[in-house]
Amino acid sequence: MAKKVLIVDDSAFMRKLLRDIIETRNYKVVGEAGDGSKALKLYIQLKPDIVTMDIILPNKTGIEIVKEINKVDKDNNTKIVMVTALGQRQLVMEALQAGAKEYITKPFEKDRILEVLKRLE
Repeated sequence: MAKKVLIVDDSAFMRKLLRDIIETRNYKVVGEAGDGSKALKLYIQLKPDIVTMDIILPNKTGIEIVKEINKVDKDNNTKIVMVTALGQRQLVMEALQAGAKEYITKPFEKDRILEVLKRLE
């Protein structure tokens, strides 16, 4: 059965790019969010296996959403992959400490994204 993925990024272009890459393998994108508040609502509603989470978002940061997801998901079953621009190393470290499992950097490399998702299965 395909793993369910929620894509969170404030850029519609980046969400589409991620969707196109992710759906080339055995993953199903079940939802997309463009801001932190919607991301948490969709997470609770859809219960995805994997979340790609942009660090910089409107309303709430990706790091705040990681913390909130971990409060909701007591078993820590969801695998969160932070999506970051180059040069945001400190924010990536904060996200990993908050409970994210992996990170990928923009600009995306298709093979890197698929490799990270595979490791999280």
